[in-house]
Amino acid sequence: MASARSLALVVVVASMVTTSQGALPLTTDSNCHCYNTNTTVTDFFSHHKFFDFRALHQYAGVPEPIDSFEANAEAPPSSAFFSNSDLFTNSWAIMNWNNTALLELNDSTLNDATVKMVNSPNNIYIERDQEQPQTTHMTLRTVRHAEFQSSAELESISLGYQFLSVRMHARTKGAAGAVTAMFTYRPPPESDEIGLVQEADLEILTRDPPAYVQYTNQPAWNSTSDIPDATRNTTLPDGRRWTDWAEYRMDWTPGSSTWFVNGHLASRITFQAPRDPAQVMFNTWSDGGSWSGNMTVGGEAYMQIRWIDMVYNSTDPGTERPGGCRNVCSIDETTKIGTPVLLTGAPQACASAKYGQCAGRTWNGCQSCEAGSTCRFQNDFYSQCL
Repeated sequence: MASARSLALVVVVASMVTTSQGALPLTTDSNCHCYNTNTTVTDFFSHHKFFDFRALHQYAGVPEPIDSFEANAEAPPSSAFFSNSDLFTNSWAIMNWNNTALLELNDSTLNDATVKMVNSPNNIYIERDQEQPQTTHMTLRTVRHAEFQSSAELESISLGYQFLSVRMHARTKGAAGAVTAMFTYRPPPESDEIGLVQEADLEILTRDPPAYVQYTNQPAWNSTSDIPDATRNTTLPDGRRWTDWAEYRMDWTPGSSTWFVNGHLASRITFQAPRDPAQVMFNTWSDGGSWSGNMTVGGEAYMQIRWIDMVYNSTDPGTERPGGCRNVCSIDETTKIGTPVLLTGAPQACASAKYGQCAGRTWNGCQSCEAGSTCRFQNDFYSQCL
């Protein structure tokens, strides 16, 4: 498999990119060999994907909730977008699993749900924005029925994301008793020890005050107590509420998970940061447990997403990017969301058959390597030029 460390992996101290020539030139992903991010520490990534839900009027329509537990799981996609769009279907899968097996275990150390829950394709749909009818967004819905809860979950088809910067322009609305989330997830081994799960979460609880957001490197609890170092509950910046549209961003890099809201640092957790390849997920759910709370019958809650933008490394076979970092691009400095800009065409620099090329600089950011020089790798993440 291609090494996830082949391009980005590294953390180098850098400043924001500026130019005296005004806006940087827009370019295409085919012209980018890697991407870097614009925070105090800059990370390089090898791939970019952008999912835009803002102009899908031909697919817009809000399906009525389905009052049968079984029929929710068996429901078809709510529109042809979710079955015929190659960009979507090649990247995401809509879930229809349920929690009945966990409820039957009756083990509160694994799950304290009190309500049957089923994920349904019927709860993921495109709708027109009520305040701005000229635009659309994707909605993930959860509904409290008389005897059960129907919910919504998207999972990446790839299990091989290893380090990424993922952003969504989103808001959460609706009844108390739901959770909306964007997260990475790697399940525990089949020994199913809950302490071995690897997961970095951004979660909004609709029973919380409307400025609170929860950030966590799971697990946040064990069989006897909570794990305080694993989680933070912080307030949204600038007086914003989670019912407002905002850009939520998560950077998963070696040794840390860092979250931003509208460009403001919200939280950074190094304790038990994920290490190994994982999925990316989005969901809106409730199960009557202590985390989500119990939604009133007839209640509904929603996560509405205008777009998802992500740069990432991949361990999936066939995803290795040849050519090192000759052209370095950014999705942060762009004037058009989802379209990268060209930062620099870096010379081909130090190379290693195992770890790839170093983007015209040492991995630890000390100095640029001259063209044709070689790298001595000190460990998995750092090197120096020779």
